[in-house]
Amino acid sequence: MPFGEIVIGAPGAGKSTYAHGKYQLFSALERPIAIVNLDPANESLPYPCAISISSLITLQEVMQEFGLGPNGAMLYCIEYLEANFLWLVEELGRLHPDTWVVFDLPGQVELSTNHESLKNMIVKLGKHDYRVARCGQSM
Repeated sequence: MPFGEIVIGAPGAGKSTYAHGKYQLFSALERPIAIVNLDPANESLPYPCAISISSLITLQEVMQEFGLGPNGAMLYCIEYLEANFLWLVEELGRLHPDTWVVFDLPGQVELSTNHESLKNMIVKLGKHDYRVARCGQSM
């Protein structure tokens, strides 16, 4: 049963910095860790990324293809990830079962307040036997 945490917070709150710090700590302790970037707008990650939503979809692709602004494109990307949740499950399945998984989420507040896709995916993770704690703002 995999364990991990979901890092939630406003833009610029330090989610990726936290994820990088956690990666450094676990690496120093020689513990397995994987960072999962679920922010399609984050192109300059400070940590080695085991799984990234950008392998599935990018914010720029959506903005260009559909003529959406950044917020609309972000919502589209997260809804697309939810619709293709099995992609994430397959990627997670490639990790060693003892790996601590840190999910680095986008900072758009509406994704964790009045939009259901992230909440639905957290529930789905639980149904796939992931035990995750939420760090940051409450959902």
